[in-house]
Amino acid sequence: MSAGKAIVSRQFVEMTRTRIEGLLAAFPKLMNTGKQHTFVETESVRYVYQPMEKLYMVLITTKNSNILEDLETLRLFSRVIPEYCRALEENEISEHCFDLIFAFDEIVALGYRENVNLAQIRTFTEMDSHEEKVFRAVRETQEREAKAEMRRKAKELQQARRDAERQGKKAPGFGGFGSSAVSGGTTAAMITETIIETEKPKVAPAPSRPSGPSKALKLGAKGKEVDNFVDKLKSEGENIMTSVGKRSTEAAKVLAPPINMESVHMKIEEKISLTCGRDGGLQNMELHGMIMLHISDEKFARIRLHVENEDKRGVQLQTHPNVDKKLFTAESQIGLKNPEKSFPINSDVGVLKWRLQTTEESFIPLTINCWPSESGNSCDVNIEYELQEESLELNDVIITIPLPSGVGAPVIGEIDGEYRHDSRRNLLEWCLPVIDAKNKSGSLEFSIAGQPNDFFPVQVSFISKKNYCNIQVTKVTQVDGNSPVRFSTETTFVVDKYEIL
Repeated sequence: MSAGKAIVSRQFVEMTRTRIEGLLAAFPKLMNTGKQHTFVETESVRYVYQPMEKLYMVLITTKNSNILEDLETLRLFSRVIPEYCRALEENEISEHCFDLIFAFDEIVALGYRENVNLAQIRTFTEMDSHEEKVFRAVRETQEREAKAEMRRKAKELQQARRDAERQGKKAPGFGGFGSSAVSGGTTAAMITETIIETEKPKVAPAPSRPSGPSKALKLGAKGKEVDNFVDKLKSEGENIMTSVGKRSTEAAKVLAPPINMESVHMKIEEKISLTCGRDGGLQNMELHGMIMLHISDEKFARIRLHVENEDKRGVQLQTHPNVDKKLFTAESQIGLKNPEKSFPINSDVGVLKWRLQTTEESFIPLTINCWPSESGNSCDVNIEYELQEESLELNDVIITIPLPSGVGAPVIGEIDGEYRHDSRRNLLEWCLPVIDAKNKSGSLEFSIAGQPNDFFPVQVSFISKKNYCNIQVTKVTQVDGNSPVRFSTETTFVVDKYEIL
């Protein structure tokens, strides 16, 4: 509240608007500024309040509520405000009103206080998406590569034109756009514009060389070379379009780099959910995996997949109900119960899934040891990682450590890799591009004001092109004749939840 006016109001029980406005309007008149109180009562309600510079945080409850619990709830409400607002001012709070309301809803539900702390509120309201991070990183990489290739090719064309002019030959021109007077920079712009206007939206990633001829450009002496370049740009056309803000809905469907997909394509996907204690010990680790089969040519619809399972951790396997379980148990082959039937065409079909649940510490793929120790008014934090599963290669690893609010930036000592300080969300992100057998351990040291409990829970995210459970499709054969079939495989191992509490 400011000068008797409510900036943000949230009700957790059913009340009429007139009743709410009346209660809030009465509050400034009931306050006695000459005395230092934290609450004031009327015949029906109790106002519990806390000054915050020029504002007041007010909690209105019934008179029979526990005032000690009310004060603790009010204190938590007050600590939420600096998490989202840079300054305790009316316009700043109004700007972040919905963020504050969402956070308030994590503290009180249906009129009763939830047992949460500030770190948990921050986690619940973030709703961070690892898939979105991966998509954005992939898209930015493809955009950079496409732009670099355009600039390089434009320089080559400009050089070829200068060489032709020196030799007295006719310089190569651009069909439909003019002749050799076009500069190298304009060349790149024309190539991009041609693809934007002529290329149709793609849903699936295209192969690196389309089978049909390119009609986007026509060159003279170097026509074939530039056709190759245009073909490559067309395969990356959606990324180019996103850079100029066109067809973003089509680009949003591309969640992975383009790969060479055969008529028989398999996605092997694994997700891990892991919770560890800060003092050691695995509380729970659960891993889910699945093989998705995609067939784009009906002549390969009657096939069998030869699966190689080298897992020794006791993973539980389960086949699709239409898959012949006896065949899989006896020969590790995935085929339909009725060999005369075909797999569906042009759709992803889950044929095999597996699950691993354990509390065995040796199964943890990446161990995190966070050791905060108090030193005077500050805390020295040492955190280290170690890759236990050396066959894995983890990419884009981010270890996120929460920080106390309102104490400034951490002072970084030694670090392997890089870090980012998110001052708005009070997070320190330790970023490691690759963790593998050659780079299996590392550490980070920093100092900041706070208590040891402020630096938990530590969260980890990564993506890997090698799966944790060593289950692979080694061969695909046709049902009739047992002849081999060409196939492609795409493997991903990602994090669903990875926390050290």
